[in-house]
Parts: sequence; structure tokens; C-alpha cells
Amino acid sequence: MSETKRARTFGVNNFKKIPQIEQYLTPDQIEAIEVVGNVLPFKVNTYVVDELIEWDNVPNDPIFVLTFPQKEMLSPEHFSRVQHALKENLPKGELKEIVNEIRMDLNPHPAGQMEMNVPEVDGYKLTGIQHKYRETMLFFPNQGQTCHSYCTFCFRWPQFVGIDELRFAMKESELMVKYLKEHPEITDVLFTGGDPMIMSTKQLESYVLPIIEQVPHVQTIRFGSKALSYWPYRFTHERDSEELLALFRKIQEAGKHVAFMAHFNHPQELKTDALKEAVATLRENGVQIRTQSPIMRNINDSSDAWAKMWKEQVRLGMIPYYMFLARDTGAQDYFAVPLVRAWGIFKKAYEQVSGIARTVRGPSMSAEPGKVQILGETEINGEKVLGLRFIQGRNPEWVHKPFFAEYDEKAIWLDDLKPAFNQDEFFFEADYNAMKEEAMQELEIAE
Repeated sequence: MSETKRARTFGVNNFKKIPQIEQYLTPDQIEAIEVVGNVLPFKVNTYVVDELIEWDNVPNDPIFVLTFPQKEMLSPEHFSRVQHALKENLPKGELKEIVNEIRMDLNPHPAGQMEMNVPEVDGYKLTGIQHKYRETMLFFPNQGQTCHSYCTFCFRWPQFVGIDELRFAMKESELMVKYLKEHPEITDVLFTGGDPMIMSTKQLESYVLPIIEQVPHVQTIRFGSKALSYWPYRFTHERDSEELLALFRKIQEAGKHVAFMAHFNHPQELKTDALKEAVATLRENGVQIRTQSPIMRNINDSSDAWAKMWKEQVRLGMIPYYMFLARDTGAQDYFAVPLVRAWGIFKKAYEQVSGIARTVRGPSMSAEPGKVQILGETEINGEKVLGLRFIQGRNPEWVHKPFFAEYDEKAIWLDDLKPAFNQDEFFFEADYNAMKEEAMQELEIAE
């Protein structure tokens, strides 16, 4: 292990100190970053600034758009309100009130996360856990609710804006273990955030070790992380990198599988020597890396970009896993790609890769009822329709069952679609509505 690497981070209060800002951006672009950065999370580090962004291509560079807020990420009305508040130098309390009102308009918790995914133990609400699908539990360790840099599209942006009631986070590993013991159907635990790789190894161990020591039915430990892209030195050049690798080995020695769910949004993120060294190091220590990303307008809505990304991931020994669709929250209007177009991009990219990269699934929506995959357009009895299926569902019986929607080139989410063949509702809706009603009744009783 060579000398420790450290990154400097920048946010809305100090980003103007980045040397490239004054050199490459106009005053209007700088103002837009400041306005939008007061509403949506903004943090970027020196690795992203110096190694990933191609400044000669700014403002169109995909990594710049991925990490620096853009004016169009807010509606004109919302942008004007914050712009006016900043120009008038309103007191912090008044500015915060305006900003929080706007945030609540941006659907901070889509897909029933607060109402339907948060379980209980002994009458205590486990706000750091989501349990949406039978076999998989998501855990949000309190110390992992930030990232090395923030993605502008992030559907978990409410974790980072300082409104406690919007955050998923939890310190108590004891309650997590108790919940797991009461649910033997759970085989996979996903550490997520934020980014669990922002935590020290000692902090991470305090959550991981009780699982591998006390919960035999958990077979896979997953880590959802952007660290390979935003700070690959976490695995090679931090003071406890060796300890982190030892933790991964310890999980495997306990008979568990370690799955690293890596977020890569553009092939540009795969170009550095630091990234390549980190990937090789993880693989040498028995960690399997699966890759995923949403498809996003203004960043990666091109079949060539996806094909290039999948090919390079496979070459480096990673497994392409998911193409998602931008969730219905935050700046979705800026990033959203219509379902039909997203499927076309996926299909053309899929055509360009060998079978070894066709492990990838998509395009997929993480909607309220479950993960819904767009299978594509087809024609049945002379009617043009869109085929879909569940990859995951709140009811496991829904999984892999094809269903059809009216063809709609403008639809960007499941809620925009109507059942084909003059049906009143999709096959799962009655079941799902009953689940939702039961969850709401339980909430009312709890309150």
C-alpha cells in the first residue's frame, strides 16, 4: 500500500475556488450552479474535477452535467424564486423556507418508500431499513449518508439536504440484526445510502460483522456504491484500505457472497489508472462487481455510450447488471428519457455486445409495485402495444409475468401508461391497491 490519498471537496459555498470554474464557465452558468445548488445536493471532489471532467467540452461534458447543478434542473418558477432570494440576500431562515417548500414539490420519496417500505420491530419504526422485496433488505447506516461526490440525478437526494424527516438512516445494528432474525426469508442485505464506502472500515465492520456472525440465512452482502467512480483510492490508497479488503475476505470466509453494486453512468468514468487498479484489487480479493446506471438525457442517452461502457466493464472483469430509468423525483424532467426511446437505446446497445455482456437487464423502472422492465414494442391483433414484466415485485407472484400497455411514445414512467386491449387496470393493480390501503391504515393507527 503506497502513500495515503486525500481529496478536497467543494460545494455550493466554495465551488468558485475550483480553478477551472472561472476559466471555463460564464457568470450566468456560475449563478445557475449557485441557485440550483441551494435546492439540490451539490458536492464534487478533486478527483472528479481533475481526472474525469473534460473541461474543454464543458458545459456539455457528461461528467460535468452528472456532478454540477444545471439551470434546467429546476422549473423556471422555482429557479426564479431562489435566484430572487439570493439576489435580495434574504435571511438564511427565509431562504431555507423557500428552498424546503420547493423540495417538497419535487416528490422527495417516490415509490412508497416512506409509507410501505419501512418495517418495525417491537413497535419501533426502523427508519434505516427498507424491505420492499421478500429476499432483499436495504440498510442505511447512519455514518454512510453522504458520498464522495453527489450525482445531480440522485433519487436519494433527500438524504443530503438537511431535513431529518426525509432521511433514511439508522445507528442501531442490534435492531437490524433482530429484524433479520425475525425474517428468515431475507437472503441479501444491501448496504446503501449515500455511500457505505464513505465510512471507515471500523464503522462498516460494526454493522457487517453482527450479520455474518449471527444471521446464517443471509447469504449475500451487497454494497451499493459510486466510490469506484468518484474515489477509487478508497480501495487502494486510504489508511484503512487493507482493513477494508480484509473485511471483504472475512465475509467470504464466513461462507457469504460479497457483491459490489457499482454505479457507472458514462464510459468516461472507466478511463483512469486509479479506477483500473481499484477494480483489479477488489477482484483479487474475491469481490464480484456488478454495474448499474439509469439512462439519462443530457448524460448517456446514446446506444453507443452504453455499448462502450458495457464492453469496457466486461474487459475489466465487471458484470453489467441494470439499466434503470430516472426515478420520478428531483430533477426527473431534466433527465427523463421516454420509455419507448429508452428501450430503443437499450436494444441498439445490446445488439453491439457479445453474450458475456448480456447479463444486463433493462430498461427498468423502480416503481411503487416493483421493478418493471420495458420489453419493447410489438403488435397484437393489429394493435401496437408496449410489452412489460416485473423483474421484482411486492408480490413475488407478479415476477416474470408479461403484461401490455397502450403504445405511448411520450410516457416516461409506469403511471403514464394505460392497460392495452381496453382493460380497466393492469393485472397487479387490485392486489397492489389493497397492499397500499393496508399500509396506510397501519400508518394511521401508528400515528
